[in-house]
Amino acid sequence: MTASNRTFVVDQDNLDQCATLETPAIGADQLSDGEALLTVDHFAFTANNITYAALGKRFRYWDFFPAEAPWGQIPVWGFADVTASRHPDIKTGTRVYGYLPMANQLVVKPGKVSKSSFVDTAEHRQHLALAYNQYLFTAADPAYRAEHEALQMLLRPLLITSFLLDDFLASRDFFGADQIILTSASSKTALGLAFMLSHQRSVRGKPLTITALTSKGNVSFVEGLGYYDNVVSYDAIDTLDASHKTVSVDFAGNGEVLTALHKHFADNMLFSSLVGAAHWDQRGGEKNLPGAQPEVFFAPGYWETRGKELGNAVLMQRFAELWAPLVKSVDGWMNITTVQGQDAMRQAYLDTLQGKVDPDQGLILKP
Repeated sequence: MTASNRTFVVDQDNLDQCATLETPAIGADQLSDGEALLTVDHFAFTANNITYAALGKRFRYWDFFPAEAPWGQIPVWGFADVTASRHPDIKTGTRVYGYLPMANQLVVKPGKVSKSSFVDTAEHRQHLALAYNQYLFTAADPAYRAEHEALQMLLRPLLITSFLLDDFLASRDFFGADQIILTSASSKTALGLAFMLSHQRSVRGKPLTITALTSKGNVSFVEGLGYYDNVVSYDAIDTLDASHKTVSVDFAGNGEVLTALHKHFADNMLFSSLVGAAHWDQRGGEKNLPGAQPEVFFAPGYWETRGKELGNAVLMQRFAELWAPLVKSVDGWMNITTVQGQDAMRQAYLDTLQGKVDPDQGLILKP
């Protein structure tokens, strides 16, 4: 058992400020009936986690693992082991995958326990999206491979969002557009969506042009993947053909870029989706723009809606059909780096916050 529980926190209102809080380790004797203790093994950290922080108050991401103000715990996706349990259906030694704090330990109150998963029914999480409260048993997960844990942590949460965006846009026939533009096109969620759009284009029979918007430094990398038809740097938006009927999916959260896109395409901007906040410090400028007004896409909410229409099993099957070929593709270019300890975690966080992590790098953190 760890000697102490170290928790990495950030200032909710000033993301540049971070700290490690140290408290006594939680022991088995401190659990109440029905609770279990998870010891965190490792987790991924990507620009998606910066989005959680940037939109923490708006979408209540800070509520999952509360911390004393002004601090907040950024949720991460990773693997943990049950090291103590006072729940009859949760056995010590069970390995799980799910939403975790950047800490050594987490106490959960398992409910809705099935052969494949349980839901944390802790009172403070009841108002939060079910998708974030569910923990999967690795032993019962057909997609789980021990050697692919890093890719699962890095990609699965992001690709679920990519998959749901793809489903949402396709179900609406891409709003009649003939071009889709993805900002922050080197981000993993954007790459996932671009792959899915390209992979399914022949089946759908819709010759939708997939255009990447990215920084100058990432142009060569994005071009080399072959997921996009066109790759354009942010300072070359005016070179795009403004006559194309266009859908924009904004993963960057940069108000200036979004404004430039809307002004350039004007009434030909048929739909504008706000997804991420990779450029978290440049949010803004999203109101009263030419063309369709930007709409926030909240993946867990869309999953619940679509799940009621199609059934969760159908959704998961559709996702699985895209997961396998995409993982195979990504495995060919992603470089996975594992860092361990609080100092390394702090540096990895700041590098990601400041956009210093190369797009072909996947960060795995061990607390």
